[in-house]
Amino acid sequence: MTADGFTHLGDQSVYRGYIWEVVVGSFRDPVGNEFTRDIVRSPGAVAVVPLLRDDDGSLSVVLLRQYRAAFAREIVEVPAGMRDIDGEEPEHTARRELIEETGYEPGSLRLLHRFYPSTGMTDSVLHVYLATDLRHVGREMHGPEESHMEVFTVPLAEAVSMVVSGEIADAKSTIGLLLTDRLLRGLDNDVI
Repeated sequence: MTADGFTHLGDQSVYRGYIWEVVVGSFRDPVGNEFTRDIVRSPGAVAVVPLLRDDDGSLSVVLLRQYRAAFAREIVEVPAGMRDIDGEEPEHTARRELIEETGYEPGSLRLLHRFYPSTGMTDSVLHVYLATDLRHVGREMHGPEESHMEVFTVPLAEAVSMVVSGEIADAKSTIGLLLTDRLLRGLDNDVI
């Protein structure tokens, strides 16, 4: 029994892929009723908001436009990736994914937030980082989506406007960009 009165009785695996596993979880509620839920088990993921300081001192963010098969179209988002290497710490995954997707290596990574992207269907945890002091080292592309993605920069204020207008609708990107904007409004830009 857990503190909230619900008991997890076990899982039955119905599908196991390269990264995800779909299970039927069995549970008992506080009054003894048993029920099941379909759950996607996930190793989690990371997202990175990479900031560049422009020659005039303003800040730009590195974004991606990449094909997403689930939507059958290109999506604008921040760099991100699955925690698909056993035992790899989220910060290391963030560094690796940023280099693979953009060619930038961060001098500094700061955890902005850790969130649950879809509590009704998955146990995934997503870590969002702010990357600064970027150094271009070259991309290490993997897979068809990465080899065809567009890497581009926009002023941070424009990226926030893209969130507000719906041009950027991806949850991890929305959270990362809005938290970055909020953080920077409270700090001297010389800190970054």
